[in-house]
Amino acid sequence: MGKFKITCDEATTICDKNQYGEASFRDKLKLMIHFYGCKICKCYSQQNVKMTKIYNNYSKHKCDQHTCLTKEDKVKIENAVKEKME
Repeated sequence: MGKFKITCDEATTICDKNQYGEASFRDKLKLMIHFYGCKICKCYSQQNVKMTKIYNNYSKHKCDQHTCLTKEDKVKIENAVKEKME
């Protein structure tokens, strides 16, 4: 069982890799085992998923434009994040 024990730093790295489909089955298994004992990392993972959904939803409308975010865009994203985190 020691082979599957990971630190919180390793868990967040695997979580980030998993968001982009780069985590192996073994990494995902380690992460799930870690979540049983660490609610903070589980919360981090859930927040990471929400942030990715918000970004993907926003970027669909802006994908053809190669410009910086306007102040209004930043406020919209900030409000969406606050709304999802409640």
